[in-house]
Amino acid sequence: QVQLVESGGGLVQPGGSLTLSCAVSGGHFSDYDMYWYRQAPGKQREWVATMPKSGTTAYNGFVAGRFAIIGENIENTVYLQMSALKEEDTAVYYCRADWGSVYWGQGTQVTVSS
Repeated sequence: QVQLVESGGGLVQPGGSLTLSCAVSGGHFSDYDMYWYRQAPGKQREWVATMPKSGTTAYNGFVAGRFAIIGENIENTVYLQMSALKEEDTAVYYCRADWGSVYWGQGTQVTVSS
């Protein structure tokens, strides 16, 4: 029912910024716990940020205030704003919706390199 489509990834220099988009269809993100995850080659997928259906947003400690997860109701889109990017932020970033059933997007590549 729910489909998630990520976009906005690309190549950025260390210290730069990117905003990733997760376009939601088949439902509205406000009916789900929304997440961003990331996975680097050869590594486990790791949690980045959460925007709960009810409650406050939460972030993995490695974000250190650099990222923000934001929902835009009219556009039915969840964003991940990223700044002060580091080379270790390089990964495929995935959107997730969860309210009993779990849905994943296809991912978008973020490469941080000089």
